[in-house]
Amino acid sequence: MSTLARLQSWYSRQCNGEWEHASGISIQSCDNPGWWVKIDLIGTPLERSVFTEIAEGVDAQRFAQVPDWMSCYKEDGVWHGAGDDAKLERILESFLAWAEANGIKDGEADHGE
Repeated sequence: MSTLARLQSWYSRQCNGEWEHASGISIQSCDNPGWWVKIDLIGTPLERSVFTEIAEGVDAQRFAQVPDWMSCYKEDGVWHGAGDDAKLERILESFLAWAEANGIKDGEADHGE
């Protein structure tokens, strides 16, 4: 399954008539240049899962220091992934690998019912 299809599937499994009204996924460009992905985790099984931060080519405040950079972390119920203009798929793959390792199997409700 493609990265985008896997992300769509994860999103669909979170939708329970409530979560999608206040939560979701955003993908935006940033001026480094690059990408910033934010995924709301409150109300999902991932809310309490530990994510090991990824920091490549960034400083302690997560600012890019080199042209080839990526930063992924979880904070205040939101998963953040950012990276240079060539990293969007890798950012999404990082989230999905973690989500799939810490979530429940496809086909089961994934929104805490």
